[in-house]
Amino acid sequence: MTGKSWDNMEKIAENIKKLRDDMKDYPRARLMGVVKTRTGDEIKYAVKKCGLDLLGENRVQEFLLHEPYFGGAEVHFIGTLQKNKVKYLIGKVKMIESVDSVPLAEEISRRSIKAGIKTEILIEVNTGREPQKSGVMPDELPELLAEISELDGVVLRGLMTVAPRCDSDDERRGYFRYLRQLKDKNAEYFISPILSMGMTESYREALAEGADIIRIGTGIFGERTK
Repeated sequence: MTGKSWDNMEKIAENIKKLRDDMKDYPRARLMGVVKTRTGDEIKYAVKKCGLDLLGENRVQEFLLHEPYFGGAEVHFIGTLQKNKVKYLIGKVKMIESVDSVPLAEEISRRSIKAGIKTEILIEVNTGREPQKSGVMPDELPELLAEISELDGVVLRGLMTVAPRCDSDDERRGYFRYLRQLKDKNAEYFISPILSMGMTESYREALAEGADIIRIGTGIFGERTK
């Protein structure tokens, strides 16, 4: 390992320690390392040397490349997912966090039943109602939950969101508070409900509003490589 590479690994360790310190007042919350564009060595170091036990994958192709480096860590899929790619994830990821339609949930259920398992899922909610983003609109959430709850191959665990860019911490907190309120309002559909919300620039506000998972990429691994 080159000196530059080793310096980066040490920085990963420092970043994870800092995040854990920030999370001390939130013992239920889990730290997810988002590994989009990261190298196998970076992933392996974060898991084996730093004890990072939860990873998030955005792309199926990268998931397949990264798989040898997971080292026993729990893996969630958090990116936009096409139905024809579901088959590559079933039985390999613990949870799919980015479900936003009945057809996608049906495919996950069908593939899971075929594999003899149930797959845990979160419903992605477009809390900012941004047309360019994925996620179900809040007003459509109850109907979506009612339909998906009838599927035998999935377990509804809660909600996920990617909050809009905000000008203030209070504004950001408002979106996370809204997701928590949606979870509480629809609690009947969830098994041990969890919220996945907050990223590098917003995890403190998410934790304050009840995040169970914070998804950190650059805050652990540094700026992404292309």
